[in-house]
Amino acid sequence: MKFQLKHTIAILAIAFLFTSCSNDDNNEETISGNGAITLEFDNVFKTANFAFNTNYTNSNGEVLNVTKLKYIVSNIVLTKEDGSTFIVPKSESYFIVDESIEESQDITLLNIPAGNYKSVQFGIGVDRAQWELGADGQGDFLAKAQTAGMMWAWTGGYKFVNFEGTFTTPTNTTPTNFKVHTGKTMVSGVENYNYATVTLNFPENEKALVRTSITPEVHLFVDVSKILDGNTVINLADAIGGNIMGGAKLATITENLNAMISVNHIHND
Repeated sequence: MKFQLKHTIAILAIAFLFTSCSNDDNNEETISGNGAITLEFDNVFKTANFAFNTNYTNSNGEVLNVTKLKYIVSNIVLTKEDGSTFIVPKSESYFIVDESIEESQDITLLNIPAGNYKSVQFGIGVDRAQWELGADGQGDFLAKAQTAGMMWAWTGGYKFVNFEGTFTTPTNTTPTNFKVHTGKTMVSGVENYNYATVTLNFPENEKALVRTSITPEVHLFVDVSKILDGNTVINLADAIGGNIMGGAKLATITENLNAMISVNHIHND
């Protein structure tokens, strides 16, 4: 009986060791190689789903009816739970999110090292270093931006956010056109570049598990109301002709953009 018991224990120990090694091998295989990750930009207005030709009320009582919403996402950086980062190559890191084009709202990044990612960082707009490369240094993105209406004349640079529609106020119920275009501006002879950087930590118990067989989807809420109704409230009624395309207000709007985007949840399917 003692011999049989020892023999049984030995067999179980070997089996456990073999299983452990196999699991280790599988785990190593799972987190090696490259995969992909998708950032889904889901536009909302406060707690409501965002849609064109819909009335939305700001905290100052202005009612917006939006007909155009586009913004540039750039320079994406992913951070693993061990603190190491992966910088998406610059040539592959410029995108235009357009509410009128559904497929533009899902940005899928390829050739991402497998791992458990805990945060993402990106810019809203085109960084100064890229713009300073000149028209010839923009690659295909310049033509895309021109086609999408996300450029002024080249010397004016890119439009980082293109936000348009009509609005009314408590004292003026006649719809008035508005345009909010962010980008490089001059204020009192001083250039403001108005490029915003957004850093988002994923929920505490959620990581984006990039694997060769798993493409995580990071579902982002983009609260469009915060463009004008963020940390600082911007009154369209105070803007000449309802247009904000320069001046000191753009710097304030850029600050608002930093709080416009949040992580809602992550799918690891």
